[in-house]
Amino acid sequence: MAMTAVARETVFALRRQIAKIEGTLPERLAAPAGASPDDRDIADVTVVRRGLAVAAPDAFLRTGIEPLDDALGGGLPKAALSEIHGVETRDAGAVAGFALSLAGLILTRQPGLPVLWVGTSEIFREAGFPYAGGLRSLFGIAPEQLLFSETPRLLDALWIAEEAARMTALAAVILEIRGSPRPLDLTATRRLHARAQDAGRPVLLLRQAGEAEPTAAPVRLIVSAAPSASRATIAGPLAGSIGRPAFTVNIGKSRTALPGQFTLEWNPDEHVFEERRTQEERATNPVAVVSASRRRPHPAPASGAVLAFPAVAAPASGDQPPRHERPAHRRPRRAG
Repeated sequence: MAMTAVARETVFALRRQIAKIEGTLPERLAAPAGASPDDRDIADVTVVRRGLAVAAPDAFLRTGIEPLDDALGGGLPKAALSEIHGVETRDAGAVAGFALSLAGLILTRQPGLPVLWVGTSEIFREAGFPYAGGLRSLFGIAPEQLLFSETPRLLDALWIAEEAARMTALAAVILEIRGSPRPLDLTATRRLHARAQDAGRPVLLLRQAGEAEPTAAPVRLIVSAAPSASRATIAGPLAGSIGRPAFTVNIGKSRTALPGQFTLEWNPDEHVFEERRTQEERATNPVAVVSASRRRPHPAPASGAVLAFPAVAAPASGDQPPRHERPAHRRPRRAG
């Protein structure tokens, strides 16, 4: 349908206003297939580019997965509210594990500072607490670096999270909420986002079994559990075994507005994320089973060419060497 001049000017004004708010640069968009001539003329005009404004590289928490970090515009923003959403109740373990993985990455850059986990009695009764014995071995988090605050009411949890978000004595704040409660509205998330920006600390909002509602968080990741691969050994995958923790991460919301789905594995030995590759990718890009030594000299160079000598025919079974060529201990003894 052809657009009138008034509607066209309205669209241009909205695009300019969006570009002013987001601080983005304009670029051209291609006209969709089957568009009318008037719509093609509109597409030729510069429109708003979807993307982040220019920011310092250290303003983001990089996951180490380049495709995911690029889709997020550099990674998760450090001084901001980020939402990690679990669609169903059974995803609570995956959401908590993913949040602990991010907390481990945050503490490696800010050692000595604790992380505060805030939640209501309902959410801790439903999803449970993280196992203290596995924090250090799996995520590199000392038990004394993870603090918990349990409240009977959601309003109290929101107040504690808002007050803690402004403190620079904490490396990060995690707020875990179940469902879609009314107090967690756009105003409450704006306050959390503003406190995170003022303190320069990340605030992670964990949403368990709730609908995706409008929030002030610039990033929303939808996390669920992925099938774990078999444990890798030198002889190959161990059949029937359970390998590393795996997560399916979907980008539900970001400043770049780029969709994407990624399957990540958490390496509990190196405390880093690794992207799971398909069988075709592993066949085309093989990797060594045993990693190279880091603190020792380089291994010896590979051996040279192998020479093949001509085979010597074996003697027949009835052939015997002459008497003078026989070994002394095999010669027949004299009788008498």
